[in-house]
Amino acid sequence: MPVDQALNARIRDALATYAGISEKQMVGGQCFFLNGNMLCGARLHKDGVGRFMFRVGKANESLALQDVSAQPVIHGGRKLGGFVTVNAAECDGPSLDRWLELCLGHAAALPAKS
Repeated sequence: MPVDQALNARIRDALATYAGISEKQMVGGQCFFLNGNMLCGARLHKDGVGRFMFRVGKANESLALQDVSAQPVIHGGRKLGGFVTVNAAECDGPSLDRWLELCLGHAAALPAKS
């Protein structure tokens, strides 16, 4: 799947003020990490739709899925607990910031990975 550079730029810009951010290509797109723990990712899917994937954590999943724009992540026919996906068209700047705050809160509570 092609990497969506515009979506990646939106995430990079939103995370620019945070220390400990890194990124790497995986799961068919670009993923972003805080101290080695996955935060989120973005990719252009086969249907041509750009989507964000947010790691909100299992404790926050039911809250995240109350947002009508969020769907559970299904990978290889299996639901990934603690992850949601949101179409990029439904995720404006303030919305992206809210999702990233949820992801950052979850990742900050985890031990750092090297």
